[in-house]
Amino acid sequence: MDELPIGRRVAYWRGRRKMSQQVFADRLGKSKSWVDKVERGVRRLDKFSVLYEIAVILRIDVQLLLGKDPERRTDAFSCIDQVEVQEIRAALEQYASMTVYFDAVSYPPPLSDMRKAVTHAWLTYQYGRYGMLTRALPKLLREAQAADAGYGGEQGKEAAHLLGQVYQIASSVLRKLGECELAWLAADRSMAVAQRADDQLLAGVATARVCNALVAMGRARPALELNVSIANRLAPGGMNDSAPDRLSVYGMLLLQGAMAAARFGDSDTVEDLLHGAHEAALMLGSDQNHYWTSFGPTNLELHRAAAAVELGDGGRAVEIHQGIPEPSFNGLLPERRAHHLLDIARGYAQLGDIAKAGEMLLRGDRLAPSEIRCRPIAHEVMSDVLRRTRGALPAPIAELAEQMGVGV
Repeated sequence: MDELPIGRRVAYWRGRRKMSQQVFADRLGKSKSWVDKVERGVRRLDKFSVLYEIAVILRIDVQLLLGKDPERRTDAFSCIDQVEVQEIRAALEQYASMTVYFDAVSYPPPLSDMRKAVTHAWLTYQYGRYGMLTRALPKLLREAQAADAGYGGEQGKEAAHLLGQVYQIASSVLRKLGECELAWLAADRSMAVAQRADDQLLAGVATARVCNALVAMGRARPALELNVSIANRLAPGGMNDSAPDRLSVYGMLLLQGAMAAARFGDSDTVEDLLHGAHEAALMLGSDQNHYWTSFGPTNLELHRAAAAVELGDGGRAVEIHQGIPEPSFNGLLPERRAHHLLDIARGYAQLGDIAKAGEMLLRGDRLAPSEIRCRPIAHEVMSDVLRRTRGALPAPIAELAEQMGVGV
């Protein structure tokens, strides 16, 4: 296989994954003609970023596409392993700001490079490529910490802002993958750094990350209190403006507060907070991504459905889902859509419609495989689907369950 041209390797692994050229092209965001030309060697495949995307979709190490021995297990592009967890833990345990107190950083990373790296990391997260992100995080954390320690003045504020974002990215992906304590640590660090960055909105988003981690650890009540407390301080009106970025962060805090309240069954508080978020979304007008929040009218409906699932009302969740305009839903980033489909799979399971629950898992997997294959809650839903399916499993469900490593 090593001697094969790279296009032939792509064709080989696509065949192993039982994907047609059209399905593969759709997942990659290319045309079928483009795929055909690559596989026949008519079109060169020389962009490493595209190679990585192909590796993610085919669930193989990129080294295999290059004809080399893989350095890690071949499913590493989908999930996280304990080696990666320990590398991230070690990076989070760095105290560069204290070290620089005694010995200044000689050559901190250029801020222009850090901006690009942080933007790329956010997009990797919002496209649901968690395996790729977790492998990049240790280096990104160390570089962001070095920049934060090495710059002063206005540059120091920007470096702190970038480090705060990296901590938030780390917290978000670690929580998704079930590493809740590390997620809390990263989020807690982001709150402290946001204060040094002198950015209230960054601090507001950091608060939401902390609260998400607390909810994941079973601490929903303090999460609710903290979300609402900071949301009240950032609310538009009075001395606060009504700029889109403020509306987005404020709305995000209310949505996360609603999810925390739903976790312990406080439906009245859920409705109050969703109402406040609805008003903010109306003022914003459309789904936007200020401070990487993806806040807006459509994302509000996704959270409304998710809260209904947490409250045990799968019927209401499905009703909300069916009322979301398809163009608006398709305009959201893959992580948001796949996350929502996982929530709706849970809703259908609550209704006893196991076939539909399985269908939602498959749809989510097509959008962002890591969101379905790597999250513990998705494994629980798949186990439920397998256990409650009568007769033979549909082949796509059986294949997905095998890829997830989930048995009856």
